[in-house]
Amino acid sequence: MSRDSEYALERKNMVDEQLRGRGIADRRVLEAMAYVPRHEFVRPEDARLAYADMPLGIGQHQTISQPYIVALMTEWLAPQPEEVVLEVGTGSGYQAAVLSRLCRQVYSLERIPELAERARIILRRLGLKNVEVITGDGSLGWPPQAPFPAIMVTAAAPHVPKSLLAQLADGGRLVLPVGGRDGQILESWVRRGSEMDHERIAPVAFVPLVGDQGWAAEESATFTWL
Repeated sequence: MSRDSEYALERKNMVDEQLRGRGIADRRVLEAMAYVPRHEFVRPEDARLAYADMPLGIGQHQTISQPYIVALMTEWLAPQPEEVVLEVGTGSGYQAAVLSRLCRQVYSLERIPELAERARIILRRLGLKNVEVITGDGSLGWPPQAPFPAIMVTAAAPHVPKSLLAQLADGGRLVLPVGGRDGQILESWVRRGSEMDHERIAPVAFVPLVGDQGWAAEESATFTWL
């Protein structure tokens, strides 16, 4: 069996055991997760663990989230084929690649230039032309393309950034982890006119969202899971 065939089998097992087996039911999300080659987004030395149910380091004190969390956040975000989605925290580019299978356009913000460029290279190599990676402070969102019907934040915020709430379209969904150094709660926010519906989803542990409306860089250094 070729290595590509082995990866395809590992991806199928990931979807069947880690995702379906833990309650992920959205057909489109499962198909996207089965399609995107996670092994392309991890460090070469971690390729054998690419489809394991665990986060992996990608350098710069950042991680690629475990597949279940990627699927859970994507299912709650519920991106639609005609929508333009904002992602805050490109990291490896894996989550953006999954989103690219489910919506018309993804704008993904990454504050660390080295990670942003690496993600661009991988996404370009995979032919994913509907993802634009932007280097900048993700806590401020991306006003040039706002409002967004869906925003996903893949780093832990001390509170929900007001800029992101302001950039939600009516009916728009925001999914993000909120909390402190010892863990957070994954939350869903939905705009209903001038009101916001809020739901707590699950306990999680993410790297910090560093920026003007997130953690200060010196505070982020104290996060215990880095």
